Amino acid sequence: QVQLSESGGGSVQAGASLRLSCQCAISGGTFTGYIMGWFRQAPGKEREFVAAVSWSSGGTAYADPVKGRFTISRDDANNTVYLQMNDLEPQGAAVYYCGARSGLWNPAPAAYPHWGQGTQVAVSL
Repeated sequence: QVQLSESGGGSVQAGASLRLSCQCAISGGTFTGYIMGWFRQAPGKEREFVAAVSWSSGGTAYADPVKGRFTISRDDANNTVYLQMNDLEPQGAAVYYCGARSGLWNPAPAAYPHWGQGTQVAVSL
């Protein structure tokens, strides 16, 4: 069983930075072979891919709107995945979710069976 818990959201002004954390737990195994993703969902919109990291290789992928501003990373020792968000923009305001899937890279939210409860990010001008 996989359990994910996000934290680190808040209200900031445009141009500020936030670091989101996803505390990960798995019973009876490890996250080897898992892809860990960050997604976001704004009111009235569908959940969208933000970034992902391979737990095994550390390889990363990003959505075009966040390239160069967001950085995803994982901490093996603490079973935590981070999303460092710099130069936040108002259009980045959303609930941010951590997702996990076993297998190959896939940016589609439907491909992720495991989710956290989300953490709210608000960005004002």
